[in-house]
Amino acid sequence: MTSLAPPPGDRRERPGSHWLWHAPRVSIALFVLVFLGLLWVKHRQESEEARESLIRDILWVEQNIRFALHRDVEQFRELERRAAGRPIDQAALDLQVAHLLPTSPGLYQVALLDEWGAVTASAPVPQAAGTAWPFTGADGETPYRLAMGTGKAAWGVPYAADGVHRFEVYVPRYRGGQRVGAVVGVYSAEALLAGLVPWWLAERHRVTVRDASGNVLAAKSNVEVDEPGELAHQVVLEPPGHGLVLHLASYPVETRLLQTLITAALVGLAGAMLWNLWALRRHIQGRLRTEHELRAEHAFRKSMEDSLHTGMRAIDMEGRVVYVNPAFCKMVGYEAEELLGRSFPLPYWPPEEEARISAALDEAHTQGAPPTGIELRLRRKGGERFEALLYEAPLVDADGRQTGWMGSMLDITERKEARERARQQEEKLQATARLVTMGEMASALAHELNQPLSAIASYTTGCKNLLESGSADHAELRTALDKAAQQAQRAGQIIRRVHEFVRKRDPTRTAVRINDAVEEAVGFAEAEARKRQVRLTLALDGGDPVLQADPVLLQQVLLNLIRNGMDAMAATPQPERDLHVATARRNGTVTVSVADRGCGIPPDVAQQMFSPFFTTKPGGMGMGLHICRSIMETHGGRVWAEPNPGGGTTFSFSLPVEGA
Repeated sequence: MTSLAPPPGDRRERPGSHWLWHAPRVSIALFVLVFLGLLWVKHRQESEEARESLIRDILWVEQNIRFALHRDVEQFRELERRAAGRPIDQAALDLQVAHLLPTSPGLYQVALLDEWGAVTASAPVPQAAGTAWPFTGADGETPYRLAMGTGKAAWGVPYAADGVHRFEVYVPRYRGGQRVGAVVGVYSAEALLAGLVPWWLAERHRVTVRDASGNVLAAKSNVEVDEPGELAHQVVLEPPGHGLVLHLASYPVETRLLQTLITAALVGLAGAMLWNLWALRRHIQGRLRTEHELRAEHAFRKSMEDSLHTGMRAIDMEGRVVYVNPAFCKMVGYEAEELLGRSFPLPYWPPEEEARISAALDEAHTQGAPPTGIELRLRRKGGERFEALLYEAPLVDADGRQTGWMGSMLDITERKEARERARQQEEKLQATARLVTMGEMASALAHELNQPLSAIASYTTGCKNLLESGSADHAELRTALDKAAQQAQRAGQIIRRVHEFVRKRDPTRTAVRINDAVEEAVGFAEAEARKRQVRLTLALDGGDPVLQADPVLLQQVLLNLIRNGMDAMAATPQPERDLHVATARRNGTVTVSVADRGCGIPPDVAQQMFSPFFTTKPGGMGMGLHICRSIMETHGGRVWAEPNPGGGTTFSFSLPVEGA
């Protein structure tokens, strides 16, 4: 193996080789970053803990207020029961309110209203009986009427009276199962907070009740601070509702960083700085001994070891192998010792390919290797041939001198085999496409012939039954056989039309009166409609437009849509099974629509219902709507579906009118 080391005495330093001299500065920068990071993490942790605590506190207060108000509502409902069916006078109300007020924080006054809204009693501040309750606001009577109308408690809009913000609750009164009025509870928002917010919570937060505009209606705080901190949270206060929210704002708390954390960071970073300086000293001492050897070896090894999954081999200027990597040895099946020092021809060259490989390499070394690489056929040690792609590049040492050639080799045997398999697969796909076309034709025949064949079977079965009964009428038999023959002719027409359509031949078009074609198709479907108990109605355009179309194909489209509409109404109650067929001429086209009252079409089904072989019916072939669309497209028309305003789905198709 030839040496590619630079000559002695070349001691030039490479740029960037003194990176360890910057280690102390890096350590100091790291110290600052770690210190700031610790401060940020600590602050973030404290903020999250404070927010979680604030949310827990406000939810606790909100639950207390809700529980207290609901408890008072239940107490109001119990006033009549405690009166044992007797009317509650002023004395009885004073007694009951005296027991109620100590356990009802924020409750300011209780009044009894009769069914006309007049006061019958009031406590603890008496009010003359018969006077109207002082409802507040332009719509102040709304909660009273709501309570009397629904039989449930109703909360009034907050209002200010005598400098105090209050709100009211109206609870219906019942006596003997009849509503006799309402109980009004008047609450002071300030007193409610004072009674339900504990002192320990008020020392940490400023608790306020605010309206929908953010105005403070009531507040409680045990700390004399001008403004609370930025940490705040609010929840909807329901009841009493009407936009009221419960708002908590935390007071700023002085925080201190743990001194032990700072000390540990300082000691750790100081130790890291000392260790870096000691490692730097040892590195400088070792570098003086090995820098020259590492410079040449680094350039040589880097050019070969960039890719570990690619076979790499290096040759010198005389063509001798000086290096091979394990991937290359695995690829050709030879050990490194068997290849190092060998010259052309190499052992992995097949004898029959030696001349071509040698010429290709000489051309690549003389004129430069092609960018696409050189495709070679090589031989493994066991004799197995494989395809390889070789990229040749000059091997340059640290001084910029070319010392040989570096080759990177890939085994492309599987790639070529995959290319061949892809070609064969493409041929199979072409054959499969032809089979799919044949399958579509067979499905179309089976789907479109089902109705005439079923009709023929029905007519022949009826004739057989008449003959077996012994009372057969020749005229009746002749009529049935004529209809069977007509259906057989129709089946033959269908086969010819579908066959022509599959072969992409133009349908036989004649002048067709759309009303006649629709009436004939509906006549075919009337028997099945009666069997399914479906009401089939017609609404034909009075002008009876004339089209240039194939009448058989038009009837097949219409019959398919009619049958689909009947299927969609299988689960519809019998009185609602209406199938409406209509024709209408507008803007030079005639539109035929079939509206059912079925289950409708889900959006995911609507996107693909005209695709071939898509069906939602058990045992269906999924070709009906696809054939309908194909027939319409060959006639220059279109078919679509949309929701029926009366429920169900409306399928429609339109065609241009002759002479329009």
